[in-house]
Amino acid sequence: MSGYQAARRMLDSAGLVDVGIEQVPGHLSDHYDPREKVLRLSPEVFHGHSMAAVGIACHEAGHAIQDARNYLPLVVRNFAVPIANFGGSISELALMFGIGAMFAGAASLGKGLLLLGILGFTAVVFFQVVNLPVEFDASSRAKRQLVAEGIITDMELPAVNRVLNAAAMTYVAATVQAMLTLAYYLFRFSQSND
Repeated sequence: MSGYQAARRMLDSAGLVDVGIEQVPGHLSDHYDPREKVLRLSPEVFHGHSMAAVGIACHEAGHAIQDARNYLPLVVRNFAVPIANFGGSISELALMFGIGAMFAGAASLGKGLLLLGILGFTAVVFFQVVNLPVEFDASSRAKRQLVAEGIITDMELPAVNRVLNAAAMTYVAATVQAMLTLAYYLFRFSQSND
């Protein structure tokens, strides 16, 4: 069974026959678009017959199910996306100009810009933290449905587990990195007050 076929079966069994599945160019470009109600799968996943392709496709179908069921962490994450995007955009500029202002002798302007940058980056960290349960839940849904629908056997589940767990660890690593970066910015800001 291809990734497309597995995702279609999972969506149909959840009553989500109106959720589309499209192939999109790119590698690791797989995602669920809640605005358009469509899974977008890379060619390797869309046509792939590997455990990885099936696992990734069904993980994305898990997001569609979360959306249909109004899964609270997904609702919060979707609300946080524009805030995190804006915060990420302003944080880099504010931090850079804040440090520049500090070196130029404009300490109060520099501190204000640093604080603005920290607040912006806090939105990014918030998004990363909220995103973790969303991603873990989508993978759990995928694993359950893959076995329940007979797409894979219990003996094949460990292979899918490895793929989805590895993907989940990238989200964990990104969250830890963002938290450590925020801690560094807070440390630097506290030192600017001395």
